Amino acid sequence: MEEHTLVNRIANSGLITLNLEDHYPTEVLSSIDIKQYLFKELILKEKDFRSALKEIDWSQYQNHVLLIHCSTDAIIPVWAYMLISTLAAPYVKEVYQGTESAYLRDYYEKILRSKEYSEYTQARIVIKGCSNKPVPASAYSTLASLLQPHAQSIMYGEPCSTVPIFKRPRVLK
Repeated sequence: MEEHTLVNRIANSGLITLNLEDHYPTEVLSSIDIKQYLFKELILKEKDFRSALKEIDWSQYQNHVLLIHCSTDAIIPVWAYMLISTLAAPYVKEVYQGTESAYLRDYYEKILRSKEYSEYTQARIVIKGCSNKPVPASAYSTLASLLQPHAQSIMYGEPCSTVPIFKRPRVLK
């Protein structure tokens, strides 16, 4: 009877898997929609707006990332965002003017561009595709472009089923 040894070809392939989910923010993301403080959800009345903001218990946002946006087509003066930022600043970790998707796009751009990629020189890389967190599509494009000058190949998906994205041409000697 022949003995068959199971070999994990994926583990032995030398592929490096990068998971963008590993960089997902650990802070709580909280939002304030200015719309709720507008007259008929369209008009900012300064006195009413300031009064409503004084009623907010800002400590509920302790160590959160506070996202400030307006979900209506109202014209919001810049000072309104500034006012919310200054009231929240003693409590929050960060204030961002925009939606959660915009914050995540900018967050990933900043994180990915702050890293050094020379350690991936001549590496075969898989950028993990399935995600349980809302990693923005732009993060995948940014990572691929940052890895390209270094990597031998870049693939997308899971190590057992990848889509080729980039392969460095072989240099003939």
